Amino acid sequence: MSLALATLLYEWRRYMAAVVALAFSGLLVLAQVGIFVGIGKGFTAQIDRARADIMVLGPGAKALFGGPSGLPRRMIPLVYTHPEVLQVAPLDGSGGRFQNILSPEDQAKADARAKQAAKGGGPKAGGDGRKSEFVNVTVIDAIPGFVTVPTDYTDSMIEALRRPYSVAVDQTALKRLGVKKGDKALYNGKTITIGVVTTGYPNIIQPTLVMSRDTLRMLGEADTGQRVGPLMVQIRDPSRAEIVAAQLNKKGDGKFRAWTRQELADANSGAMLEDQIIGIILGFSAFLGLLIGVVITWQTLRGAIMANIKEFASLRALGVSIGDLRNIVMELSFWVGIVGVVASAVLTWLVSLAATAGGVPMSFPPMLVAVVAVFLIIIAMLSGFLSLGVLKNSQPADLLR
Repeated sequence: MSLALATLLYEWRRYMAAVVALAFSGLLVLAQVGIFVGIGKGFTAQIDRARADIMVLGPGAKALFGGPSGLPRRMIPLVYTHPEVLQVAPLDGSGGRFQNILSPEDQAKADARAKQAAKGGGPKAGGDGRKSEFVNVTVIDAIPGFVTVPTDYTDSMIEALRRPYSVAVDQTALKRLGVKKGDKALYNGKTITIGVVTTGYPNIIQPTLVMSRDTLRMLGEADTGQRVGPLMVQIRDPSRAEIVAAQLNKKGDGKFRAWTRQELADANSGAMLEDQIIGIILGFSAFLGLLIGVVITWQTLRGAIMANIKEFASLRALGVSIGDLRNIVMELSFWVGIVGVVASAVLTWLVSLAATAGGVPMSFPPMLVAVVAVFLIIIAMLSGFLSLGVLKNSQPADLLR
């Protein structure tokens, strides 16, 4: 065991402030990255969990929500001509006004509260249980095993969505919409039924309804024009997705672009982080984390070295060069950075558990996590470098005082 690591282990209390500063600096950046990427994942959760191996978007699309992702309907037969393609289905969706319908008992209570409020003796209007929200709508083909059906949908859930005007709502949106399973509600003025409650599809910006393609058609909102949304494609052998996607791109000759599902997921995450506002927020967080981390870690290391200055002077008296002492300090800074990375990972994990319990989606791209880890180690090393000047006080003659 090296002297630097032994020093950190046996005198860990002196370095705890530096570790805590690094941990919270990493948490500051990772938490915001996790929230922003998680919001994007909330929009694409149904696609990410579908049975599609390949997604076909318009030629100018850089992500699912970056540029025109739709394409002409005539592209569907062209994609079908590939011998390895099993199923092709276009994404469809809509959006509109959602209003809950109170039960007779709740309606009577609401009317009583309204009368009391009118007399000035009760809560104001708006606390009567009525909810009105703008919602997104996405569709599936209510057929077990179909390409648009998420892999975690059971046969009973699919059967429930096959019923006319039946929709699915994630459990995190139930309170916001003021409904529960089996309730009736209004969507764009038409009555629908909450037939399925899902888990794992949170969307903190706008609640999402999932319905069958037939229900969307009966609501008069199905896309029947010459253009369709992105195509979801299932192939015989998912392991050949990259090869088949390349072959489809060659066949399309620039009329569309085929993506593997993972490739599109990475592009969606990148598009979310490239947003100007999000980039400014993350940049400021990184700067703030750098400032806090360097200042606190630097002062902590400097104080710890000063506390051990006699030990460093003893090493110099034994013939250890000042250069070797500097190497020890830099190695000590490196190990402080490693411990800080581990502590940051633990804190981020705890925050993500709390966020998930509160219905806030979080996702952490491995590449960005690695970048933050390197960022923290650089902070620790920079702090150690700034502390090297203290070693000038480690004069062997001071031991005689």
